[in-house]
Amino acid sequence: MPEPDTRETTLLGKSVSYDVRRSPEATEPRIDVDIHGVRVVLPEDSAEDPETLLSENAAWVLEKKRKFDTYREEVPDRKFEIGETFPYHDEPHEIVVEQRPTSRVSDGTFRLAKHHVEQTSIQRALETLYRRKAREWFEERADHYAAEMGVEYKVIEIRNQRTKWGSCSTSGTLGLNWRLMMAPPEVTDYIVVHELAHLLEQNHTDEFWSLVAKHDPDYEKHARWLEENSTKLTFSTDDL
Repeated sequence: MPEPDTRETTLLGKSVSYDVRRSPEATEPRIDVDIHGVRVVLPEDSAEDPETLLSENAAWVLEKKRKFDTYREEVPDRKFEIGETFPYHDEPHEIVVEQRPTSRVSDGTFRLAKHHVEQTSIQRALETLYRRKAREWFEERADHYAAEMGVEYKVIEIRNQRTKWGSCSTSGTLGLNWRLMMAPPEVTDYIVVHELAHLLEQNHTDEFWSLVAKHDPDYEKHARWLEENSTKLTFSTDDL
């Protein structure tokens, strides 16, 4: 991929740095704003002036940029060191490395197997433990709510998607983000209920939300927690 063309402009009196990229996949000019910055993506043969496009959408660009700048400031500074704490079910757990056959979570600590850390790293060993506990947790909760809701799912896939906490395919595969193990248990339950509800109603209709509310009466509170605290669930810079 060619190096981006970095430029500067002024939008509503504010200086903004942005990249210009030309893409063979782009069918029309667009503006992307995320935690990494502002980008104008153009079709390879486009004659669109990037600065004009930004000026025409200045208020939207600045608001999105403000939100992501705030988000970036709130992201935890992870060091992956012994003694550092990471959330588990929204409670701080300290990293301990010790001689043991397998890593485990107990008594407010992540007890990482020394041999695993030496073969990989604290970060890799901790992520592996999170993923294992996520599978155990999600399978138990999905089985519980599937029986309660009268549905059947096919399989659970543990994933790490940057912007999605869960998914449900028409074939019955539940995709659940392991970083939800950092959130309160009731929030993870909301995501499980939400995805299982898609087995009965694919779209976010009134019937869908009524079904979710039946099995999680506080779902709006739980969804709001995720929206307001998503930075707490950042594991590493790879999640940004």
